[in-house]
Amino acid sequence: MSLVLDPAAQDLLFREARTANTFTDEPVTDEQVRAIYDLVKYGPTSMNQSPLRVTLVRSPEARERLVRHMAEGNQPKTAAAPLAAILSADNEFHEELPHLFPHFPQAKDAVFAERPVREGSAALNAALQAAYFIIGVRAAGLAAGPMTGFDFEGVRKEFLDDDHTPLMVVNIGRPGPDAWFPRSPRLDYEQVVTTV
Repeated sequence: MSLVLDPAAQDLLFREARTANTFTDEPVTDEQVRAIYDLVKYGPTSMNQSPLRVTLVRSPEARERLVRHMAEGNQPKTAAAPLAAILSADNEFHEELPHLFPHFPQAKDAVFAERPVREGSAALNAALQAAYFIIGVRAAGLAAGPMTGFDFEGVRKEFLDDDHTPLMVVNIGRPGPDAWFPRSPRLDYEQVVTTV
């Protein structure tokens, strides 16, 4: 069986897409980011938790503060990208569950009363949403440069609060010159899929 999605879209989202390391100076608008979110918000999460939070780093002052927390090799990329987004997990996501999961409004207290339970669930589900976000950036015709090479605690203290756990920083924009490293190998189907 073949895929239903148009091959050009498959290439845009997966086969030809890679982590961008350079960007042009063309701005990424709020309208583009809103369109990305309005698409990817429909990606599934457990109990519709939707714990991902996105902090857009736009001002030069905020960008300078972020760059200080990036690993040395990631600093120039983050300094030059048109937009940087801090993706984090909201560990208090359960407060929204009566609205997001209305057929089981007591889930907020029955399932997620304990902070460690919330943190584990928020981390998993926000990571799913972060992947959707990266695909959404690609769907918008932009390139994403997701990175985990940074001081997590420094970024949390600088931009977030104790209820949010940073997951990654994503540089966003149109790819610049020599934006791509060579494609790294992938595992074959037989190496990944087991039938029982």
